[in-house]
Amino acid sequence: MIATLTDAAKSYGRTCALRPTTLHLDTGVIGLLGPNGAGKTTMLRMLATVLAPTSGRITVAGYDVTGAYGERVEARRRIGYLPQEVVFPRGMTAAGFLDYIAVLKEWRNTASRHDEVQRVLALVDLADRSTTKVRALSGGQRRRLAIAQALIGSPSLLILDEPTTGLDPEQRMGLRNILSKQPGAVLISTHQTEDVAALCDRVIVLDDGAVRFDGTVADLLATADGLVHQGAEATVGAIQTWRTGTGLIRSVGGEAAAGIERVTPTVEDAYLLLRQQS
Repeated sequence: MIATLTDAAKSYGRTCALRPTTLHLDTGVIGLLGPNGAGKTTMLRMLATVLAPTSGRITVAGYDVTGAYGERVEARRRIGYLPQEVVFPRGMTAAGFLDYIAVLKEWRNTASRHDEVQRVLALVDLADRSTTKVRALSGGQRRRLAIAQALIGSPSLLILDEPTTGLDPEQRMGLRNILSKQPGAVLISTHQTEDVAALCDRVIVLDDGAVRFDGTVADLLATADGLVHQGAEATVGAIQTWRTGTGLIRSVGGEAAAGIERVTPTVEDAYLLLRQQS
């Protein structure tokens, strides 16, 4: 098991950001879904050792994040972390920034560090921008540079908070390819349900600081089987309806009238229904 949370919880005064949660994370790509304020970023920051839990225990690669300082340091050496917002030091080039991060991650051999910087730059398609100042990069390029720093060292646990923000469709496809080849556990918090459907082996849904679902994408889709419809009219009692590009109305939930067709649910459909049941 690469990472575990055992009754891990976080509170800020009387506000409970994450209720006691037990999860086991192993090799593969895991999607983390949930509305804003559900506790997703809190969970990621706790796993990344940025935030200490109020109670419970967290381990990464066998090291106790919530234990002694030495254990926490060993865990950090095996973690790659992309927060929602990345602040870049002023005046650095793309390669200089990655070299700086590699030094912080204790890559002491200059030649090996240079090779690793070039490797991750190539992974995110920024090899031709290595000497470009970060301030001269586009928003999407800066986001890819932020992803590159998390990939340094092929970490056992890769934690990504909204990694596809600012990426165009082609770049998102490229990122899926990169993440699918990572050797350890990849935990992605995202609002892009199509990325979960295309990439993830497993999906966890958080709501109000608690796990509402934990299983495969197929298992999540099965919860919405027969509950999504499309036709000339909306179904009675649907939780969401909208007119599609074909002119037909898609309804999630509710009771379908005669002539309304049941259609294959998407991850988004299943997520909406699950949220309604919470």
